[in-house]
Amino acid sequence: MITVDYKNVLNTTIGDDFGLNLDLEFASYAPKIDEIIKNLNFNKDKQGAYLQWMNLGYNEETLWYVKEYAAMVEGRFDNVLVLGIGGSALGARAFCNALLKPYWNMLSKEERGGFPRIFFLDNIDPDEIKGLLDVLDLSKTLVNVITKSGSTAETMSQFMIIKDRLQSLLGDDYRKNIVATTDKQTGILRQIANEEGYKTFVVPDDVGGRFSVFSPVGLVPMALVGIDIDEVINGIKVMDLSLKNTDINKNIAAKNALIHYLMDTKKGHYISVMMPYSSRLKYVSDWFVQLWAESLGKEIDNNGNIVNVGPTPIKALGVTDQHSQIQLYNEGKHDKLITFIRVDEFDNTVCIPSIFEYTGLNYLGGKTINELINAEADATAVSLCDFKRPNITIKLPKVNAYYMAELFYMLEVQTAIAGELYNINPFNQPGVEQAKNYTYALMGRSGYEESKLELQEKMGLKKEAISD
Repeated sequence: MITVDYKNVLNTTIGDDFGLNLDLEFASYAPKIDEIIKNLNFNKDKQGAYLQWMNLGYNEETLWYVKEYAAMVEGRFDNVLVLGIGGSALGARAFCNALLKPYWNMLSKEERGGFPRIFFLDNIDPDEIKGLLDVLDLSKTLVNVITKSGSTAETMSQFMIIKDRLQSLLGDDYRKNIVATTDKQTGILRQIANEEGYKTFVVPDDVGGRFSVFSPVGLVPMALVGIDIDEVINGIKVMDLSLKNTDINKNIAAKNALIHYLMDTKKGHYISVMMPYSSRLKYVSDWFVQLWAESLGKEIDNNGNIVNVGPTPIKALGVTDQHSQIQLYNEGKHDKLITFIRVDEFDNTVCIPSIFEYTGLNYLGGKTINELINAEADATAVSLCDFKRPNITIKLPKVNAYYMAELFYMLEVQTAIAGELYNINPFNQPGVEQAKNYTYALMGRSGYEESKLELQEKMGLKKEAISD
């Protein structure tokens, strides 16, 4: 299994002012953690608890349908285009970046094993959309549109553009190039899919977007490009069994959640940096940023009190960001907890040739890039400790589907436990909904006329204040 090293948050490592006495804290919080883990597992089947993501590793029927569809369309398309935003794209993108060969879309079809290229259109920048459509042959592209409600303005505007082009290119056959992942019964996309006859997959009820990577939201794109989703499911199951343990000393998600919570509330380290030392894991940080920010950044607690809590997640990449961020982390404010992700065994070994021996570079000759990247990770962790900066290291034996699933599921459970420690609801996002409603009003959506007038008035007042 993946492992987590906590020694660099200990008071014996970085001092009492910034470090934690974990033996004492674990003993103190053991009853609370026991209660939280029992409640999570007890309520995971309860309607409206938004814990159905804990059951996704056991949905054999969905797994079978996804694999069947992937086999049915294998070899028919040169490209897969995923239309989604936030949780509808970040998880699958992270898995594809980690598990496909580097520069996948630049490889020949033979080098890709016959599987298609994959593109994620997760923003509505007009230049990006136009640029992609200029280079992509839509007639040879399978479009996976993902939105549970079907009312996500960004995703549906993309889909409207691409559906129109597909229909112009292919006539009535355009339907074969579309697969929709949406609500089982309701919503705009479900209505469209039923009327037009698209192949569909279901976003399960009580699964929020940022927790949906192991549903068809993530599994369909993964399967279409040949990722072994059986191994994904196996990784979830093994980690889920481990995280059912109510003993905090044997539950890495509970440990990590409590450490982050205590570092925030007791030590003032409210910024959480995720820093993988592997380019293949770069998008894990993007996915984690949404998971942590939307889940834990809340104004109101479960008792109705205004609390305005939530650690701020930051993404980084080792070793790249040693040259852009570590100066701040070492010598800036004592407000950050850094989580490194390390890979024990890379798929490839790259040797550094013994050249330029007449220069100061001779120490590198004969070594490997593998040794160098791990030396950089070790050096960064130790230097942070020299400056009394707490850091944690998550270790993956290899980057594969099994360990990626373990990592993602552990972070999901960690987030749910942290939400309980903060006494907030980690499964809603009212702050996001407000901006969505304002967007609907500005774009003239029916039912938002009063909001539009109110918003225009607010914007006008703001403009006057700025001009004054």
